[in-house]
Amino acid sequence: MPADEMTTRERFHAVMEFKPFDRLPVVEWATWWNLTIERWRKEGLPESCRDTESILRHFGLDLYLQDWPDAQKEGCPPLGESEDKYASIRPFLYPSPAVDLDLWRRRAKQQASGEASLWFTLDGFFWFPRKLMGIERHLLAFHEEPGLIHLINRDLAHWHLQVIEEICSVCVPDFMTFAEDMSYNHGPMLSKAHFDEFMRPYYDMVIPRLKEQGILPIVDSDGDITRASAWFAEAGIKGILPLERQAGVDATVVRAQNPRMRFIGCFDKMTMGRGEAAMRAEFERLLPLAISGGLVLSCDHQTPPNVSYSEYRQYLSLFREYSQKAGEASRRTG
Repeated sequence: MPADEMTTRERFHAVMEFKPFDRLPVVEWATWWNLTIERWRKEGLPESCRDTESILRHFGLDLYLQDWPDAQKEGCPPLGESEDKYASIRPFLYPSPAVDLDLWRRRAKQQASGEASLWFTLDGFFWFPRKLMGIERHLLAFHEEPGLIHLINRDLAHWHLQVIEEICSVCVPDFMTFAEDMSYNHGPMLSKAHFDEFMRPYYDMVIPRLKEQGILPIVDSDGDITRASAWFAEAGIKGILPLERQAGVDATVVRAQNPRMRFIGCFDKMTMGRGEAAMRAEFERLLPLAISGGLVLSCDHQTPPNVSYSEYRQYLSLFREYSQKAGEASRRTG
């Protein structure tokens, strides 16, 4: 490795700490749809690429390795129409131990060498009640069953703290995400008042522990996160992904509102099947923001199946070109 070349982990932290970096990370945070991979196998993707890490290595991408502990045990029945029903399924929730420590021990070695950045995902305080209740009942529950939402989220927050302790007994991940998906094309699906009442208290339980451990907390919400970004910032969230362009999100607007907010994503996935000119224009759009730091540029969601294997390789070629451009400018201005 050249003297001025960073490891994957060093590069992640330099970018996220708004420090000069050698180049942008070249990553896929969300990897790929199954249909996309099935198409690529017919177009040249080797059969030996059977799992996420092997595909990442095939494309020469920086290794960002994720774990998503499941708060539901196998065989968990659906939640019935009362708090008593929640009590009846409670034995199927919040497993202990919460994580696969052998997996973390293996990956900790990759992290220690600088080869990989490690992250984990937790079901968020909008996401998990919805998963248990279903979409319609969950939205009605803010008015009809508020106690049940609080009960679920209180239990979930305590389990999150257990997850953090178990993982940190092995190593300290570089970042984590709360899966929320509480925004769609027209913004958040609840008011700030409801966010403050039903979600903020549980972020306040968990985020201080993440801060103590030195883990960067990021919220993962599809759709237009612009309005809700300030709510999450107030709760101590330090980053947002994926900032979907098709939902109307402009990362420069969100950055202007929250100057130290970190981003992962931002690249409009819909340009990937439209040829080099469209992809190059998208990289040009994002280059100034990338140079300023705090942006791990990546596809703003999973690569869709209309993108061919050759188109994806062209995307990566352009990605590497602009990665170097951003790094050169970062070092000049840093």
